[in-house]
Amino acid sequence: MFSLYRFSLPLVVAVLGLALVAGITAQQFLTGWFLRDVELRSELIFNSVEPAVRRQAADSDEAGLGRTFDGISRDERVLAIGLCDAAGRMVAASRNWPGEQICRDEKPAAGAERRGAVYERRQLSSGPVLIAGFPLAIDPARNWRLMVLHDMGFASSRTTAALTTLVAFVGLLIALGVLITVAVTRVTLSTWSRAIVQSLDPRTRSRPEADIAPELRPVVREVRQTLRDIDIGRVRGSPIRVSWTSTSLQEVIHDELPGSEVIVVSNREPYIHDRDGDRIIVRRPASGLVTALEPIIRATRGVWIAHGSGSADRETVNASDRVAVPPEDPAYTLRRVWLTEEEENGYYYRFSNEGLWPLCHIAFVRPQFRREDWEIYRAVNQRFADTIVAEAKSKNPIVFVQDYHFALLPRMIRQRLPEATVITFWHIPWPNAEVFSICPWREEILDGLLGSSILGFHTRFHVNNFIESVDRFMESHIDRELSTISTGGEATLVNAYPISIEWPPRALLGLPTVGDCRRRVREQLGLGPDVKIGVGVERFDYTKGIPDRLRAVGILLERHPEWIGRFVFIQVAAPTRAKLDAYRGLQEEAMAVAEAINARYARDGWKPIELIVRHHEPEEVLELFRAADFCVVTSLHDGMNLVAKEFVASREDDRGVLVLSTFAGASRELLEALLVNPYDMDTLAETLVRALSMSEEEQRDRMRLMRELVRDNNVYAWAGSMLMEAARMRKRREVQNHFGETRWGLTP
Repeated sequence: MFSLYRFSLPLVVAVLGLALVAGITAQQFLTGWFLRDVELRSELIFNSVEPAVRRQAADSDEAGLGRTFDGISRDERVLAIGLCDAAGRMVAASRNWPGEQICRDEKPAAGAERRGAVYERRQLSSGPVLIAGFPLAIDPARNWRLMVLHDMGFASSRTTAALTTLVAFVGLLIALGVLITVAVTRVTLSTWSRAIVQSLDPRTRSRPEADIAPELRPVVREVRQTLRDIDIGRVRGSPIRVSWTSTSLQEVIHDELPGSEVIVVSNREPYIHDRDGDRIIVRRPASGLVTALEPIIRATRGVWIAHGSGSADRETVNASDRVAVPPEDPAYTLRRVWLTEEEENGYYYRFSNEGLWPLCHIAFVRPQFRREDWEIYRAVNQRFADTIVAEAKSKNPIVFVQDYHFALLPRMIRQRLPEATVITFWHIPWPNAEVFSICPWREEILDGLLGSSILGFHTRFHVNNFIESVDRFMESHIDRELSTISTGGEATLVNAYPISIEWPPRALLGLPTVGDCRRRVREQLGLGPDVKIGVGVERFDYTKGIPDRLRAVGILLERHPEWIGRFVFIQVAAPTRAKLDAYRGLQEEAMAVAEAINARYARDGWKPIELIVRHHEPEEVLELFRAADFCVVTSLHDGMNLVAKEFVASREDDRGVLVLSTFAGASRELLEALLVNPYDMDTLAETLVRALSMSEEEQRDRMRLMRELVRDNNVYAWAGSMLMEAARMRKRREVQNHFGETRWGLTP
């Protein structure tokens, strides 16, 4: 209804304005018209009585003048008539001559002369009159004036009647105009609304223009083009630079998603309580995920649901398994889910990390799928779904589901909370359809993920692999241009959102300068100032290519002996998933390779490889990065690999070289790195030589470009881009609900 007022109000104002101008003009016109009419009548009277009045006045026949004047004043518009002498005295007048002084010895101050006559408008006690004075020369000694008084009351009454008629006509015109405007607006808005909804609906978006009414084609064309520009721009990356920070991320939530409830679900918890003797300590795992999502959940005071794995986790929660975090400044709730040892082994170690992990990573480790592990995996996903429903305070929360541990969870949430906005991010690669077909429960996993509103991967390549898998194994409608998949009347946006790191990394704030870091690392390892340093930092995971990287160092020394004693390669590798044979075997292999190379080339207290097998805190890692001449990231297959971006972020001096595997997602962004095939150890060895020999100028040019990219595409941009998609979906749902359309897919 407000829209109708917006359309009709300007019309009413415009018509009223025109009516006001027309009324003023009409009043002036009618008044002038009546004056001219009365003046003409006065002249007519004067011309008709002048001979008689002149004769009677010459004979001083006052009685005759009176009778003549009485006869003329019988005209309803003639108020009175009289004869005044030059001194302003009344000579003779009709009986109805007013009591006010009319005759004057000077000409009236106001009036206009016409044919020797003088006209004056005056307000008498009887009402408005027009006094017409005509010169009447009786003889040279008597220059008298014949005064004719006309009643002007009729002019006012007729002008009022005319204006009343005009106002009534304008009122009728306004009423008709408003009614017509309302009717036309209703029809137009209804028609345009249907056209816009059809443009938004993926089921009718491809409808040919020939099937659309001609008057609606420009509207539909414009909406479709705008949507296409937005969607294609989102896939390819917008050229507009936005400075994403924790604060701007929170502003997006307040501006675009006001009052929204946010729930984050991950296997790893953001805060872990462990017992250390008699005291409880709090650990905050180094995680880009926590860095990205904490500003969101803080701003909404939401809930983070995770597996409680700390040795003191149970001691720190309340009766509802909740604990307020961060401990020093509670801003949101951590809800812990408990798993038995059997559930953790089946869900996490076996199905997730012996099944899905090797299935998705092309590292030539055979995935193992067992029926009992699948049943546990499904049951744990269901438990997390039940927890989400219990924690949700609204019917339409935003739920962030993280990683391959919860492939079934989105569909389970959708079944219980159909209006929820579910954002799922798959942090590891997605294999091609043929490899994915190995999984015995491929359809169930695909259906589970398609319960998401938004499904994100690191690269477009992984997005395409997922779409191909759905195309091969699921009955669905796929819009490849908009990257959406529709199943059962619901649409899922499948898109690339490359994850990144905090900018600048918080751990950098307390670190010494690059020069001080270089001196400290050299002192710790007993290296001279001219020895160059290469570094690699990973978990002991078979996807990281650690043994082959160490072998490439051996090949470098064999083919370029001039580097013996002149550089050292520091490999930091933290033990992980030690329960699994593949991980224990990898660690043993890497240690054996390092020992063999060191035994062959070590001399005079120098050895080429420093293999450090322990967990390093973020500050320790960044110190190594700042001290290094180059960093090696040679993943055999990786979703992103944030180590590469952390190295770039640490180099405030714009120095250092990044050697990066083409099979890491980061290689799609960090094009100024030295890209290598990690399976080709000969070429990798030569690339390491190039890194050692690169000029400072080339290092600076390459590093500046990479730092600019990591700065702009930081972890807040990663989270913010998905939040903007979620906001767009929720607004489209509002459009759908407003127009009462049947349910349609909510694509961005």
